[in-house]
Amino acid sequence: MSRVKLLPLGCRYTLIICSLVGGIATSSISPAIAQRISPSDIWQQVYAELPDLPKENQYISKENGQRAENNTLMSRLIRYHIYVKGRSPIYRLDWKLTLADYLDANETMYEATYPGNDSLKQNPIEGDRATIGKLTRRQRDSLVQVLVNIFNPTVFTLPPSTPTQPTTTPIQPSGGADLLK
Repeated sequence: MSRVKLLPLGCRYTLIICSLVGGIATSSISPAIAQRISPSDIWQQVYAELPDLPKENQYISKENGQRAENNTLMSRLIRYHIYVKGRSPIYRLDWKLTLADYLDANETMYEATYPGNDSLKQNPIEGDRATIGKLTRRQRDSLVQVLVNIFNPTVFTLPPSTPTQPTTTPIQPSGGADLLK
């Protein structure tokens, strides 16, 4: 599916074409990264990086009546982010918007479209929202950073820097041709 949008830019108009495949803008993920990453497997990497994060996988499958151990909070959050909301998985701001949805501070979340609604006996939306609400700001920030690092491994985070004094170079008065050097 393609969308064409004209945006005013001064006196001219800019043409933007977005091609969507499975809810992900194809321009946002390079083919090499897309081949290495499957959203259905990311949740395992998230829990490996953040082992204290609640799994919330106690729900019962409609299909076989057993505990759906692979249907975790992170698998649902990732599916909600990418497939329900159509947000890019490589940007921190998009993940923060998704967490804001869970905290009821951004867009409305609908039970009918929430991941797990069709495959679990009980819709996990309220439990997931409560669990995200119990996370501290530091835990949510860590979660966002881990998700961005997994989906976009080419981006790295810089270590916190210590303030330094700016170095000043004395400016010597010069004129004419010296300014071109």
